[in-house]
Formats: sequence, C-alpha cells, structure tokens
Amino acid sequence: AFVLALPVAWDRERRERSAGLRTFPLVAVASCGYMLIARSEFSESADAQARMVSGLITGIGFIGGGAILKKGDRTHGTASAASIWSTGALGCAVAYDRYEIALLLAVINLAALRWLKILKREGDDAEYEG
Repeated sequence: AFVLALPVAWDRERRERSAGLRTFPLVAVASCGYMLIARSEFSESADAQARMVSGLITGIGFIGGGAILKKGDRTHGTASAASIWSTGALGCAVAYDRYEIALLLAVINLAALRWLKILKREGDDAEYEG
C-alpha cells in the first residue's frame, strides 16, 4: 500500500499541493492496517468487516474534506480530496489481497491528477487546480 501510494504522493509533493509525500502513503498504510485488523478480528463476520469499511470511508472523507478550500466563488482542493479517498480504497484493496484493484487505483489516480488536467477549461488559474 505504501509503495503504490508513492507515485501520486511524489507527484503532488513536486507540485506543492496541500497533500503530498506524507499524506498519501499514510492514508494507504492506515487504511490497509485497519482492514487487516478487521479481517483478523472479524473473520467470521462480513457484517462487522463492512462496518469497518464504512467507518474507514467516512474517516478518509473527513481527511479529504480538509483539503478543500473555497476562495470567493472558486473552490480548489477537490482533486486532492478525491485522490486521498482513492488512496484509502487502494489500502483496503491491498488488505484484502486484491492487488489488481490496488494497482489499477494507483494508475488511475496518478493519470487523472497528472494528465487529465489538460482537459480542464483554458483560463483556469493554476493556483485553483486540485
């Protein structure tokens, strides 16, 4: 989970975004850790594991919400928030040995943040990119 989160973390750090080299790996590792605990402690209860996933999704959403800022009529940080949320899912996928899902999430996350920004409307100020 840590290694898969590093490319996005490095890219965000280089671009001096609000979340970067520390945030993304920590979110991935913590998500993985919580779900590993859920798997071992609640191995007989899919319902209990589902509640852990639900709580984790909510908690990561709260962390991501802190990355969203509003300035006047513009909002920025939404891409950072979404990528933090995606990184949490990556950690969960690793915990459940779904490495193909984790790898796909890592690739999509990096691609969306790195290359899809060129599709944004021209005239958007760089300081307002997520």
